[in-house]
Amino acid sequence: EVQLVESGGGLVQPGGSLRLSCAASGFTFSSYFMGWFRQAPGKEREGVAAIYTVGGYITYADYVKGRFTISQDNAKNTMYLQMNSLKPEDTAMYYCAARRSFTGWWRNPSEYNYWGQGTQVTVSS
Repeated sequence: EVQLVESGGGLVQPGGSLRLSCAASGFTFSSYFMGWFRQAPGKEREGVAAIYTVGGYITYADYVKGRFTISQDNAKNTMYLQMNSLKPEDTAMYYCAARRSFTGWWRNPSEYNYWGQGTQVTVSS
């Protein structure tokens, strides 16, 4: 059974940091294209960052570039999202997702095969 389990969310003040984790099981984690998405209330799910270790590929959405860092530990079957300099507009439910194919548009949620249940990030003073 495929499972993606996010953790690490919480309440943080503006300018603070959080590290999200996504623990994967039930599939060949190292060969999948992995992504982080977020969804705020009333808004569409949007891509945050993606990683494909086989091809040495990493990408970020402009609104997190320079503040967030995506990484992956294949020995631990875990993906991470280090989030620094957090802003109130980063408040959302954060999801990790896995996709079999490397091709396609990384920011399109419909192209991903598996999803986690999400972890809430709230940035507020």
